[in-house]
Amino acid sequence: MPKAYSLDLRERVVRFVEAGRSRHAAAAHFQVSVSFVVNLMKAYIASGRLAPKPSGGRRHAKLEPHRAFLLACVVTKNDITMPELSAELVAATGTKAEPASLSRWLIRNGYRFKKNAAGERTRSARHQRSSRGVDHHAPTADAA
Repeated sequence: MPKAYSLDLRERVVRFVEAGRSRHAAAAHFQVSVSFVVNLMKAYIASGRLAPKPSGGRRHAKLEPHRAFLLACVVTKNDITMPELSAELVAATGTKAEPASLSRWLIRNGYRFKKNAAGERTRSARHQRSSRGVDHHAPTADAA
């Protein structure tokens, strides 16, 4: 991701435009894009701030306040689909969330349960108990 322009350059561009020159002239003078000058002036007029917006990172804060509700829904109805969970979230809290974002949120919180169209686990019959020849049962007393 490109680095934001310095606060010093932003101040000089705003002073240049406020002195009566056009935004296109400011872009040419400071060798920046016209869209940068237009967006900078729009933000400056609306809020009076020149600092760049925070960059990078992803926000997951939208669903965190509803953590208890979402986890309770999954525990009470363990075969709930993501569209159903989304509809319940809207009905209960008014917060809209896409099924895909709910799925990603649940995966981040340790809930992974793959099902096929019949609502059964996706493992084949011969792989129900073990994977690659490894038995996942607890060891017996004579194995020690």
